[in-house]
Amino acid sequence: RLFKRRYNQSAILAGHVGALADIDCVPDLLTRTRRTKSQGLMKRADRLGNVRGAFAVNPTHDTLVQGGTILLVDDVLTTGATVENCAQTLLKAGAGVVNVLTLARVVLPNRAAN
Repeated sequence: RLFKRRYNQSAILAGHVGALADIDCVPDLLTRTRRTKSQGLMKRADRLGNVRGAFAVNPTHDTLVQGGTILLVDDVLTTGATVENCAQTLLKAGAGVVNVLTLARVVLPNRAAN
């Protein structure tokens, strides 16, 4: 997807946040272990299944995760399936705390949460 889009908006946002807060930005802390389907029209349960097991900590950054406080940056939060899976992956790998910062939240009018 990065090749298709030509940029990673979450990484760009994280870089700016890191610079402002004087914290390290590590855009490749997590890696994708398998391809996932586009989640645009999926409901929450389908999104959770789609990303389950799709991320792992990049082995070159194992020591950064151990006991660390991680700020996970996402550009748009729709159902939270991706950030939930990423946060769980980081916690299972030994992170002490995982916080999430998102720029935008999708709210569907007049619809129950998926």
